[in-house]
Order: sequence, then C-alpha cells, then structure tokens
Amino acid sequence: MRQALNVLLDLSKKVNRLALVLLVAVLSACGSSGNTKQDNAGEIHFQLGVRYLSMNKLELAKENLLLALNSNSDNAQAHNALAYLYEKLNQPDKAKDHYETALSLMPNDWGVKNNLGRFLCEHGELEEGMELLSEAGTNPLNDRRWLALTNAGRCQLDMGQKQQAENYFRQALQLSKSYAPALSEMQKIAYEKGDFWSAKGFLQRYLGVANHTSETLLFAAYAERALGNIELAKQYKKLLLERFPLSTEAKKIIGLKDF
Repeated sequence: MRQALNVLLDLSKKVNRLALVLLVAVLSACGSSGNTKQDNAGEIHFQLGVRYLSMNKLELAKENLLLALNSNSDNAQAHNALAYLYEKLNQPDKAKDHYETALSLMPNDWGVKNNLGRFLCEHGELEEGMELLSEAGTNPLNDRRWLALTNAGRCQLDMGQKQQAENYFRQALQLSKSYAPALSEMQKIAYEKGDFWSAKGFLQRYLGVANHTSETLLFAAYAERALGNIELAKQYKKLLLERFPLSTEAKKIIGLKDF
C-alpha cells in the first residue's frame, strides 16, 4: 500500500499546476504514523481523482473522488474537487452542494471561497458570490488573491459595473503581473474604452504567458482594424477562423466585410 501511494504521489506532482490551483490544494503526504489503511486508500483515490480530473477523464475522476469520500466524508478538498467536476458535467445543483459542504468543513479556506464565489456569480447569485470573492480577494492571509480578484472583476461585469470590474482586474495584476485571465479581461476593457494601443499592449503581455483564445483573437482583430492596421487585422481574422471555426467569436467576425 505504501509503495503504491508513493507512486501516486509522485504522479500527482506532475499534475497541471493551474488545475491544482483551480481545484484543490494537495493534501499532506499520508505516510504519517496515525493514518489507517482506510485513510491511505482514501488519499490514493483522492490523488487519482484529481489526476483524472486534470486529464478531463471525468468518469474516472468521479469514481475515485466518490471513493475518497466513502473513506472520509469530511474530506473538504475531495468535496471541492467533486464540485468542480459536477460543474464540468453541467450538474450545477450537485456542484453547489459539494462546494457548500467543502466550505462548511473548511470555512477559512480561501481556495474554496474563491471557487464557490465564482460559481455563484456564474449562476446568477451575484451578491452572494461577490461577498465570498471580496473576502478571498482582500484578506492578506490569502497568498493567491489575484484569483479571487479576477473572478470578482468578472462578477462585476455581470452586474454591469465596468469601472469596478477594471479596478479588480488591475488589483489582480498588481499582485500577479502575468496572470493571463486578468490580462485577457483588460484587453477587452481597453478596446471597449477606445484605448486600442493599451488593448494591443495587454495582448502582448498575455501572449507572453498563454496561447490565443477565440476572444483574444477577436479583440486583437478589432483593435488592429481600429488602428488602421488592416493587413494585421486580416491575419488575426484568418487565425480565428482557422483555430476556432465553430466559436461565437468566429461567427461575429465572419460577417464583417471591411477587413
């Protein structure tokens, strides 16, 4: 059992770092003297569940996370990971239940507060979501405040508060200058404000840490067109249609005849 656990723990270190930030904080190694065989088995299933979730093997992830909870129903991080999995399975009621359970078990966990706050905002419970995101984004004990601040900015956009949203994104970038989601949001905001050079600058910073999305390509094309760089705008349009032909952004740009 110990040998199998060590192998799985080594494997878990290779899990995509962003996935770990969004989903769960890795639990401490389970080889301490007080652990039972059931605890070890639960930890193995938890690590496997996180691993499969990062690989988007959702059924295997679900199976292992449920087994982890069978071993220990108070495993808050397993509830947190399972909630994220149910989001991906488009089962929001189950996702909310597990996020709330995770928070009840670990009321001071900033990662869980961020996840639940984001979830609530995305599902129309804006005030409740903002309350959690504000707590996670302003508390100095949270060493990843930029995650909650970016989600708070997106929640403010849903509330129609563009200036407040921009303030949150800028705060996030003050803490993490290369945080791609905040840079992407600032690219869009700069374009919408008519600050096309800033939009171009935020895109360049974004591309230093992440790959194009359909949105970054769309606003890149828009900004270059506004700056009079028609040939470059056409290149962005072509790239958008090649890489994301079925996206909403592709449908928006395909009808534009002036570039």
